[in-house]
Amino acid sequence: MKKLAATVALAALVSPLFAQEASIPDVDDDLNIEETQVETAAAKKNYAMWPVFFALGDWPETPDIVGIRLTIPWSTKQENVTGVDIGLWGRARYYEGFMLNIFRNDVKDCGACYQVGLYNSIGQADAVSCQVGLWNEAGLMSGVQAGLVNTVGDGTGVQIGLLNRAEQFYGVQIGLVNVIRDAELQFMPFVNVGF
Repeated sequence: MKKLAATVALAALVSPLFAQEASIPDVDDDLNIEETQVETAAAKKNYAMWPVFFALGDWPETPDIVGIRLTIPWSTKQENVTGVDIGLWGRARYYEGFMLNIFRNDVKDCGACYQVGLYNSIGQADAVSCQVGLWNEAGLMSGVQAGLVNTVGDGTGVQIGLLNRAEQFYGVQIGLVNVIRDAELQFMPFVNVGF
């Protein structure tokens, strides 16, 4: 049984090395456009086609992943991730899915995701999202933030924590210190409502 488990683990680690990437065909090839047009130097978009993707630091530099990404110990080179992210430190420019990284979940631009970790950040949440951790921050978000410290630029939903802070907020803040900068009552202990 131990040999079988070791063989499966080894195959899971080695298999992404042999996985092939698919590319989107050029539109020019399909339409038979005349050769008088100027060719562009834009690269074809690559997608990782493996259901489980191991990201070891900055390796490999696959821009898009669909499936499960295991970040050991961190991952920074994948631009667009859809699926589940599990590990220590996960980062992407665009993300859709569930992020469970112990230390940090970071979405630089926009996404629709659930983040669970010590420190969670998202630039802009396109759909209802959720952040659960010690420190949660978002630029624009609709959904739930639950942690010791919750901050949002423009938010809609619920903040539950020791310290809740928002520039503009439509919803309920529950915590010891609740601040909504663009409200009639900017500070309220225990419960604050923005509308």
